[in-house]
Amino acid sequence: MPGKIVTEITLDNAFLMSSLHTDSERALASVAAEMHGGSDLRILVGGLGLGYTVDAILGFDQVRSVEVIELLPQVISWLEDGLVPLSEKLNGDERLKIVEGDCFARMWETPTGLYDLILIDIDHSPDDRLGSVDQRFYSEEGLKHARGHLVQGGILGIWSYEESSPLSEALEATFGEVRIEPVTHENILIDETHTDWLFFARG
Repeated sequence: MPGKIVTEITLDNAFLMSSLHTDSERALASVAAEMHGGSDLRILVGGLGLGYTVDAILGFDQVRSVEVIELLPQVISWLEDGLVPLSEKLNGDERLKIVEGDCFARMWETPTGLYDLILIDIDHSPDDRLGSVDQRFYSEEGLKHARGHLVQGGILGIWSYEESSPLSEALEATFGEVRIEPVTHENILIDETHTDWLFFARG
């Protein structure tokens, strides 16, 4: 794409993230915020990536604070050291706190505070995991633990690069309201169209 700089990150020759197509990462935040509809929101984001979900949610004035849990210290350093496109913008927002850790493990801990939104963008999909070999998060049991970290009426959002009927069924068995949003984009660099899938549930 002439004139456009694209940032891509790989790990052990596996593609992780790109700055070329970010619509679905941003929609993970915007749809969840619109579903909630409240103000003074306290938000947990699992997975920093290049920061597009975080940037989108910080764009809402009703957001009070955003805590990000990122497993890889290198990803945090790239943002803090100004190496990714959104570094300056995100580093300057006092509402944002980034910690190194395992977000899935946090979900199994006793809540010390409740969130209005929990946004998860860690794995490629429930069946193609990057953040952990532990797939319990996507089970009914794991989702019940996640729901325990939400305020009443809070929203859980999960990003996936593919549709997942087992996740849909587990969400429907655990939450009162479930919404699934496909986000399609065209990658003109390789002449392919791809659909990412966003799963939302109200606690």
